[in-house]
Amino acid sequence: MTPLLSVEAVSVTFDGFCALNALSLILAPGEMRAVIGPNGAGKTTMMDVITGKTKPGQGRVLFNGQDLSGSDETAIARMGIGRKFQKPTVFEALTVQENLQLALRGPRQPFAVLFAREDAERRARLDEILQLIHLSALCDRQAAILSHGQKQWLEIGMLLAQEPELLLLDEPVAGLSDAETEQTATLLRAISRTRSIVVVEHDIAFIRSLDVPVTVLHEGRVLAEGSMDDVAADPRVVEVYLGR
Repeated sequence: MTPLLSVEAVSVTFDGFCALNALSLILAPGEMRAVIGPNGAGKTTMMDVITGKTKPGQGRVLFNGQDLSGSDETAIARMGIGRKFQKPTVFEALTVQENLQLALRGPRQPFAVLFAREDAERRARLDEILQLIHLSALCDRQAAILSHGQKQWLEIGMLLAQEPELLLLDEPVAGLSDAETEQTATLLRAISRTRSIVVVEHDIAFIRSLDVPVTVLHEGRVLAEGSMDDVAADPRVVEVYLGR
C-alpha cells in the first residue's frame, strides 16, 4: 500500500539552528497519528514543511506519491491537506452556519455562498458537519459567543468542509475543559473513520485516550515510536520529555 504521507530525511536549518534533522515519518491512508515532544523538538516545523510554509534544505515530502517540493501552500491545501493551528481562526462576526458555508468546497465568492440558494447536496453536507461537531443547535449563533472548545470544533468543521484527505491539528485541546477534551477525542475518532489525522499535542492523557500510534520528536528527529504505553516506558522519552 502506498503511504498517504511520506516525510523522507527532511532537514531544515534556521540561522545555524537545526530545526529538523533528517526527519522521516510515514503515515498510512486512514491512520491517526499523535506527535509529541518537548518544545523545540521540531513539531511545528514538521507541519510547516508538510503544508509548504517552509521549504526543506534536504529531503522531500510525498503526498499520495506526489512530491510536494515545488508546490506552495495553496496548491498543497487543494491537494487535500488541511491544517488547524492552535488558536482558533473563525469569522467571529458570522454565524456558525455561515462559517461552514464559506469553507464548503465549491464556489468561494462570499456573497454567492452566503446568499445564494443552497442546493440539496450542500445543505446535506452542512447538516452532516454540524451534527458531527455538535453545533447543530448553535448553527444560527454568532461564532463570537462560542466557548473556546466550540470554536475549536467549528474550525475543525471548516477544515472538513474543504474535504481534505489529511488533517494536521496543532494542540486541539489546549485550554479546553475536561468535558470538552473528552468530546474532542470522540470527534477525532469519528473523523478518523474517513480521514487521516496527525495530532500534535502536549496533553498526554488526551493522547492516551485516542489509543493511536505515537511518534516522539526530539532535536528535529524521531526519538521513539509506538503506543503511548510503549513510548512512556522508553527511558529516553522519560529523560527528555515526560520526566520534566
